[in-house]
Amino acid sequence: MHCSVRTCFRASVALIFLWLFTILQIPEENEDVKNVVINHGSKNNFRSLDDWQNITFKYLKEIQQRRKTWLTVGITSESREGPNGLLDTLASLYHTSSTSEQKQMTVLVHLADSDPTWIRRTIIRISSLYRAQILTGQLLLIHAPPDAYPAVNDTQNEVSRGQVYSKQNVDHAFLMSFATKLSTYFLLIEDNVFCAPNFVNHIRSKVGYRKPNTWVLLEFSNMGFLGKLLHSRDLPLLAHFLLLFHKERSLSWLLLHFRTLLGQQSSILCRPFLFYHRLTHLTFENKTLVGHEKDPPDPYTLSGTVYTDMRFSDTHSPQKAYTLDESFFWSYNVTTGNYLTVILNNPANLNRVQVRTGSITDGKYILEKGQVELGYDPEGTPPQCTSFTLLGRLVQGQMDQFILESIGCKVSCVKLAVNANQVGGLMIRHIYIWGENAKNRKDVQRDNDDDDDDS
Repeated sequence: MHCSVRTCFRASVALIFLWLFTILQIPEENEDVKNVVINHGSKNNFRSLDDWQNITFKYLKEIQQRRKTWLTVGITSESREGPNGLLDTLASLYHTSSTSEQKQMTVLVHLADSDPTWIRRTIIRISSLYRAQILTGQLLLIHAPPDAYPAVNDTQNEVSRGQVYSKQNVDHAFLMSFATKLSTYFLLIEDNVFCAPNFVNHIRSKVGYRKPNTWVLLEFSNMGFLGKLLHSRDLPLLAHFLLLFHKERSLSWLLLHFRTLLGQQSSILCRPFLFYHRLTHLTFENKTLVGHEKDPPDPYTLSGTVYTDMRFSDTHSPQKAYTLDESFFWSYNVTTGNYLTVILNNPANLNRVQVRTGSITDGKYILEKGQVELGYDPEGTPPQCTSFTLLGRLVQGQMDQFILESIGCKVSCVKLAVNANQVGGLMIRHIYIWGENAKNRKDVQRDNDDDDDDS
């Protein structure tokens, strides 16, 4: 490592306030000064820290004097292709929290990318949307200096697993170091998630049931390191632990091992789970579980129409189950044989289907017994597939099934079928589908042909 935890933390402290000064004090039209701050990796462009000393101390003092909150929500974010997951995550954090909950919460974001353009753009967008939270200290942005990271010896231009682990662990060591004195508890989430409504109060109620010295880690999600709650007093030791073994294991593994070393032998899963991934990005750990898979396209790229024979209202119509937002389909008193079917506009080769039912806040209204079927050869108006094959059955109202390429025929329908009478409500949050249809392939081939002609 190029610096100790303490040195790295001090560097983070300095840089956070350079960012805040940029956001809060520099007029929008003064782009030259912004560029000086953003391009901190260049000695020719970056103003020396001595020049900023008074500014840094001013804001450092203000943050140290701020009221300590109950919870810090920590996020590490990098640039990626596609939608900006960080902005969606921040929107979910604030939209699902009441005013009183927001007063108990500090959101700490580590912008962990080395691309100054992305950092500049992200800071400007966040500051325009959440200026009030930044001014009150409810939202803090930090960025680690490049020389804090270990040197990468990469002769084959390929990123090894150890190097991915290293970047991820060092990123989060900075995040946790800075969060140490901000609050009593620290919640780790990712930059591609949505949150259950009133999650702060739900977490507070779970913590209230347990004595502080009886747990190290509470888990409000069962996915990787998402939704993990720690005592802030343990963060300095955890940050040091991550730096010691930054190349050895993934962050999720190190968190569980740290928990064991501090005396909590078993996982404490707190249901209902409060945090879920938005399915526009897969984490490194998820990729290793399905190593043959590349990042799939967004599930909504396969357009289609949803039909059902269940009761519904205009507010929670069947089409709500086939969107990427947080809307849902709602019905009640469903019976054996009821269905909800997605009819694809173009037959497609599918490689993944995910179904989520029930409320994310309390686990109610799941489809207790159901299965997913793939349909072929649609006929009639509205169209109905004439033959089906079973893809899989729901387990506790959920299913996430990868499909082998050898399945053969192109799929026209994805049908969620009810296998038993069910009294009460049913919530279908989403049916997500990944795949490639003939139209998409023709468009890709046409683009390739155009490229060949241009060349």
